[in-house]
Amino acid sequence: MFYWLVKIVLRPLFTLLFRPVVTGRQHIPRRGGALLASNHLSMTDSLFLPVMTRRRVSFLAKSEYFTGGGLKGRAKAAFVRGTGLIPINREDADAAAQSLDEGAESVRRGGLLGVYPEGTRSPDGRLYRGKTGTARMAIDTGVPVVPVAMVGTDRVQPIGKVLPRLTRVAMHFGPPLRPPMPAVGSAARREQARAFTEQIMAAIAQLSRQERADVDCATHKRTRRASSTAEPMSTSSELPSGP
Repeated sequence: MFYWLVKIVLRPLFTLLFRPVVTGRQHIPRRGGALLASNHLSMTDSLFLPVMTRRRVSFLAKSEYFTGGGLKGRAKAAFVRGTGLIPINREDADAAAQSLDEGAESVRRGGLLGVYPEGTRSPDGRLYRGKTGTARMAIDTGVPVVPVAMVGTDRVQPIGKVLPRLTRVAMHFGPPLRPPMPAVGSAARREQARAFTEQIMAAIAQLSRQERADVDCATHKRTRRASSTAEPMSTSSELPSGP
């Protein structure tokens, strides 16, 4: 009930403020399970996508959204639970696998599940290498993957900013991608999941027109943070000379 109340309130508000351009919405199945595989530019992606989609959409979301302290943290946790988000612990492989199982079960029951194959938000607008979880869920359940491109949401709420900016956004849905039949053997399944992941990311890139980066996004962020906090060593040749 809370989900539909939020959707009813936000849809006309978003339409007025952000004037979203939506194309390819007919590619979303009218019924039955499917994965909506989107690029990820902003926290607002998880609002724009379900609000501007007729069917209910659940999302896998990082577990930190569900564990905040204080009044603000509890309010955020209540909101994300009410809007159908499924917590995923990205730091614990076993917990992450369990979350993927929950996501797979939701599409087996006929639901729509929004996923971000990059695993985290792009820090610079490029499209990073996809993780194989989305492909593995699709292969295991047999549901189609609808590629989605979010455009302009990084300008609505840039990373680190709290208040949104009123700027136009777009969402483009591509034709559904049918997963292959599960391969036999663990090595073959890994190769199959990686190949289907590449197919998904190529479809997203075609819709979004983003530059692609063939590196893991989370690894890139950690490397960038480490390099930005490292202090350069001073040498005598770097000191200003006297008058």
